[in-house]
Amino acid sequence: MGKLSIAAKVTHVPTMLLSEQPGRLEGCRQEAINGHKEIARRAKEAGVDTIVVLDTHWLVNAGHHINANRHYEGVYTSHEFPHFIQDLAYSYDGNPELGDLIANTATEKGVHMISHQVETLDLEYGTLVPMRYMNEDKHFKVLSIAAWCTVHSLEESRLIGEAIREAIENSDNNVMLIASGSLSHQIWENHLYAQNNGTFTISREFHRQVDLRVLDLWQSGETQTFLDMLPEYAKFCCGEGGMHDTAMLFGALGWKDYQGKAEIITNYFPSSGTGQANVLFPIE
Repeated sequence: MGKLSIAAKVTHVPTMLLSEQPGRLEGCRQEAINGHKEIARRAKEAGVDTIVVLDTHWLVNAGHHINANRHYEGVYTSHEFPHFIQDLAYSYDGNPELGDLIANTATEKGVHMISHQVETLDLEYGTLVPMRYMNEDKHFKVLSIAAWCTVHSLEESRLIGEAIREAIENSDNNVMLIASGSLSHQIWENHLYAQNNGTFTISREFHRQVDLRVLDLWQSGETQTFLDMLPEYAKFCCGEGGMHDTAMLFGALGWKDYQGKAEIITNYFPSSGTGQANVLFPIE
């Protein structure tokens, strides 16, 4: 019988990569990088063999999709930020059996989902950035699930989360599930970016205040209150990918029945107008 051992909401800001390089931004995201590595350390300690990533940079316009190739290998340059992420080489093993099981379980719950084994289906940077720091030694297998869902309901994503948990428990795998996406996600308007030191500031104070309240709710285990506000939070604070990654995560945790108290691994920080953190949710 399989097990969900670790669950987390994590950042994937491109400045983590720039933080590694000599220059003005060197070291600027070291705390976020350290947070990823700490989460990976705990995953290894828990015996995790597979990481399932809910990727808010994989946009889909119909159905729900899993990249479940047996092996991923390539060199990635971001179309969105080619000046931030370019020539990023990657090579990871996948877990197509678990991908198929998740897709079949979701479809049985009434949410159409396809598990793809297509060699030319690349990974997006919502998966690649966390894997750079969490899976540097290629210890874990990887599955990537599309979580930038443009015509989908949060209720569907809740059911996807339930399916993920059920499929894991019906597998032979020990899994870490990560929701890879920001909190608020209003990137600075282009003409305001430089004058507001955009790399290190939030674009809306309202968003920062709501983000901080959400973190408080997570830490105090007030899941029902958070989920009651999730649709409006996603809408009015421009949640990345519509916050479908977060709905899937909480679906896997048990939705409103979840009473766990989150642990902040990397403290809240603004990046390019958005709100970011690394947060662990204890498994019940």
